[in-house]
Amino acid sequence: MSGLIEPRVLKGFRDFLPGQELRRKTIEDELVRTFESFGFVPIDTPIIEYTEVLLGKGGGDTDKQIYRFEDHGGRDVSLRYDLTVPFARFMAAHVSELYLPFKRYHIAKVFRGENTQRGRYREFTQCDFDIVGVDTAFSDFEILETMYRSFKALDVGEFTIRLSHRGLFNRLLRRIGAEESSVEVLRTVDKLAKVGFDRVRTMLGELVSETHADTILEYIQPENDYDSTLHKMSYLAGGEDADSARLAELHTMITSLGLGDSFELDPSITRGLDYYTGIVFETFLAALPDIGSVCSGGRYNNLASLYTKQELPGVGSSIGLDRLTAALDELDGNRVPASTLEILVLMQDSTLAVHYYALAAKLRAAGFSCEVYPEDKKLAAQFNYAEKKSIPVGIICGQDEHGRGTINVRDLRTRESYNDLSFEEGIEQIRKLL
Repeated sequence: MSGLIEPRVLKGFRDFLPGQELRRKTIEDELVRTFESFGFVPIDTPIIEYTEVLLGKGGGDTDKQIYRFEDHGGRDVSLRYDLTVPFARFMAAHVSELYLPFKRYHIAKVFRGENTQRGRYREFTQCDFDIVGVDTAFSDFEILETMYRSFKALDVGEFTIRLSHRGLFNRLLRRIGAEESSVEVLRTVDKLAKVGFDRVRTMLGELVSETHADTILEYIQPENDYDSTLHKMSYLAGGEDADSARLAELHTMITSLGLGDSFELDPSITRGLDYYTGIVFETFLAALPDIGSVCSGGRYNNLASLYTKQELPGVGSSIGLDRLTAALDELDGNRVPASTLEILVLMQDSTLAVHYYALAAKLRAAGFSCEVYPEDKKLAAQFNYAEKKSIPVGIICGQDEHGRGTINVRDLRTRESYNDLSFEEGIEQIRKLL
């Protein structure tokens, strides 16, 4: 047949087969449970925003990666590239309808026209959680603890949350007279894990003097422990201040709750986006350090000032679902079955179809997920269907069983059958099998 359209997708975009989507949904569901256990509530925002809204504070590379176009009404619009900037616009628009502090979570797709690589795509899903309306160490810590509890709930193995403070780094740059180059310096340091120490030193030398480049490099190298690193950061930045006190207070809270093994003070963590003003952090999996950060964020006290005169300090974090899923696929490629369905009612006799659907309804009412095979085919074909969907239990009921008011329960994994059971006996047997 001529004129067929090739069924292709754009580079950096993907289809998700049922097994893949089930894995993602399983991760999302676990994250939602964790977020809501901390009091975060869901919101949503449009995929498309006015370009001036999104470009207000992105800066640099982000502006170049944005999907920007003119809509049918001649408006300059863009696809959202993260969930934080739209959230700042959301808060400015709805603060009178909300309460402060406001704790939200938002799991949705964002778009960036950047180079694709392992775990990094042009359409991807972020899982954000933020606290807005308060600037305290307690709110900073709650974001950090939510990150910790999320990764514990997902059972990802050992992980490290590395944190730092943009305020201290900015104070260092002011002290050495490099404040005018702060944006470029921050983005250069942010590339340390990607390009290495020597390359960063060369790049810094193009922005500031070699002496100042060496000072910056000394600053971003962590010491043997949290306290020693904090002392060096404070010293090079010109002494202790509120920012270093914030990091010290966070350390006390982290260690007091026994979480210290999963946190490190790492002054090379800067985050490339312009809007961060306080603590910043990134999360790395011990088994896959080269996959990069799977969760990052920080404090952004001035972001909402683009849209409102009301002060709305915020702190938040974002889990990259696609990168995290890619990591879990590498660690264990069989964590989620091809279906979450528990029971298949087999179509042994099409004249009993109404009875089969009534059975399925009763099974769902009993708390099971269930479907009826929708065609009168040989049982072998129906068993093959169940195997492909990883359905563990089958219900078989022919004319004889229907006449006796019984069912046959079959363990589709072991092929063992339990015959002529009443519905109540069948329910009990299914519970044992599952």
